[in-house]
Amino acid sequence: MRLRKKPWIDDALPEVRDQYIYLDRLDRFKGHWRDQFQGRELCLEIGSGKGAFITGMAVLHPEKAFIGVETQIGVAYYPARKAKDEGLTNLRMLCGDAACLEDWFEPGEVRTLYLNFSDPWPKKRHAKRRLTYRDFLKRYALILKEGGEIRFKTDNKDLFDFSIEEFKAMGWELSHVTYDLHAAPVAGDVETEYEEKFSRKGNPVCRLVARRP
Repeated sequence: MRLRKKPWIDDALPEVRDQYIYLDRLDRFKGHWRDQFQGRELCLEIGSGKGAFITGMAVLHPEKAFIGVETQIGVAYYPARKAKDEGLTNLRMLCGDAACLEDWFEPGEVRTLYLNFSDPWPKKRHAKRRLTYRDFLKRYALILKEGGEIRFKTDNKDLFDFSIEEFKAMGWELSHVTYDLHAAPVAGDVETEYEEKFSRKGNPVCRLVARRP
């Protein structure tokens, strides 16, 4: 569902535009993203929401660069604003459709890709819209470097099972597969807004790591 445009966004955007958030010409740094981050390795999150995960990771891992992708300006603004408020130099937000990743990044340009609590698109006829559907996995494989990984978290067991089958069908090597992440938390990770809410309710969170074929 498309969100209604927030009436304040046009006034707020100049504070972060072109420094923390890019809205157009998203291919301008293709092949040169690391130059924007003093050579740091690139980590990409698709669907950053209000940015608890990506801003937290940028603080926790200053040696890495984090790029978030959101389709809605009114959502992408929040992590960009957090980055500005905290003076983060290793975070940028892109406002666009993840189906265009190959237009924005050169092959092998990204080290790690995060998919956190993606829309499960539960109806079978919508399977191709899931961010772990094989067509998306092909795109990710192109922009990830050799040995690059996807780190995937969800509270939706059906989506998790579907994703495991898609990864396997496309030749990805799986590790750290768990249906209850918080029974053995991962060091160096950060909870998303959804994850915090679900864990407080006692809902199990699934997680896996998939290595590029």
